[in-house]
Amino acid sequence: MNKQYNYLLTIATVALLATGCTKDFKDYNKNPYGASNDDLLPDYGLVVGQLKEAQRSIYVYQPAWVTQLQQNLMGDVYSGYMMPPTPFRGNSNNMNYDLVDGWNLYVMSAAYSSPEASVMAPLSSVENITKTSAPDLYAMGKILKVEAMHRVSDIFGPIMYSKYKVRAEDGGYDYDSQQEAYNNFFKDLNEAITILTPLRAEKSTPTFTNADMVYGGSYAKWLQFANSLRLRLALRIVKADAAKAKNEGEAALANVGGLLKEAADNFSINIGATEHPLNTISGAWYDIRMGAPIESIMNGYKDPRLPKYFLPAKEAVVAGQYKGIRNGIDIDAKSRYQDYSALAELPSLLQLMPAAEAWFLKAEAALRGWTGAGNIRENYEDGIKTSFAQYGLHPDSALKYLNDAVSKPLPYTDPKAVTPGQNDIPNGSQWLSTITIQWEDADTFEKKLERIITQKWISTFPDGQEAWSEFRRTGYPKLFPVVINNSAGKISTNTFIRRINLPPDEYLTNPKGAQRAAATLGGPDNGGTRLWWDRP
Repeated sequence: MNKQYNYLLTIATVALLATGCTKDFKDYNKNPYGASNDDLLPDYGLVVGQLKEAQRSIYVYQPAWVTQLQQNLMGDVYSGYMMPPTPFRGNSNNMNYDLVDGWNLYVMSAAYSSPEASVMAPLSSVENITKTSAPDLYAMGKILKVEAMHRVSDIFGPIMYSKYKVRAEDGGYDYDSQQEAYNNFFKDLNEAITILTPLRAEKSTPTFTNADMVYGGSYAKWLQFANSLRLRLALRIVKADAAKAKNEGEAALANVGGLLKEAADNFSINIGATEHPLNTISGAWYDIRMGAPIESIMNGYKDPRLPKYFLPAKEAVVAGQYKGIRNGIDIDAKSRYQDYSALAELPSLLQLMPAAEAWFLKAEAALRGWTGAGNIRENYEDGIKTSFAQYGLHPDSALKYLNDAVSKPLPYTDPKAVTPGQNDIPNGSQWLSTITIQWEDADTFEKKLERIITQKWISTFPDGQEAWSEFRRTGYPKLFPVVINNSAGKISTNTFIRRINLPPDEYLTNPKGAQRAAATLGGPDNGGTRLWWDRP
């Protein structure tokens, strides 16, 4: 991955040019009453561009085929949200655990350097330029780096993070183990939160506003997101390091800036007039359709959000129904499932954390007894209400939904299966959840957790990467295993895929570093080995 380091010369040049930048952040931050955009942009225009490049690279949206490889044919499918009708590579591919290295390397290349995107290179430049001269921009860069790179770590495990660009004695480039990476994520978030907390009531500088593709320059909302992200990652590691999880989670809950609260707080990258890539992949290419698990759960719950997520099927035998495809099945031709439910049209916003998620994070934190988390039931119900509000649904429909103590996920049948009955999930199946919607204080810890995570999973749509991570951490919601497993025994059908192997290119271009990274896994470098935070 030597091409990752092509930015070094640029970074060095920028650092020299930056010597003329504003040195006193107090003066810099007097804006807008003093400096104008024209005053600041000669010095910080490059930083604005680099911060925007990083935001555009967390979830690459143009060209859409990069999105398809970076996330859609991986996290979106493994989450249970979606499934392609297309039998890629003769129907031996990621969907049935024959992992395609040529696809999956796009996660790594988008994070480090590719013609389409990059995260670490521009953000490293931003840090060098802004650490002392523009702390607000520095804080934004730190938050973006954590948001982008925790997703990469949650796919591969070890990543180049704190050691990025640092050459080892043997000439290789080293990775952080996933535990080291998470420790550094918390360190970076804490640094950003410390900077933004006293600024939360201030009007942002024009440069910060120009760089912000999410909140239009609101320090307060960036602080809310940083706290919410910290809580997300704290719960992510709760089985691996319970003490640190609690400390980090309670710090997030205690911060005066608070968490995301309402739909207007959603952390969603605004891509302007550009079409959402999933609209292209589903609506133009017909390459993705509804997944069977989300059909089972949302149809079973009579969920009013369902038409906001998917379109009714056009296939004659299920016309007008919301019909999904089960993962890892026999697909002989695209035409077999092409007319199952397509995705509803998405706005030009790349949702990476809805405010509803923050309420569900608080609900789980309260379930675990963390200080400052509030009431479990209230958080759970506020999460559902916030999600309903996001889609413009009437509050009464949310109340009706919350009071439903009967509805459960439905059995799944596939009338178009190549082998009749092979794809069905009947009543009584171990893979079919029996969880209901209404909160029950008398339920066990595990049942409460399943209820929280199931509703969080629904609200997180369409971000399959985050949903897949939470499924691996908790086992919820219950998903359906693949029917065809082409992993040659590397991945268990019943315990599902746990990660993606490091791309072979890493072993070719950085053999010593890749070997050291793989050694931190605690198992072979394949899709069956659990991540550090992924404990049974």
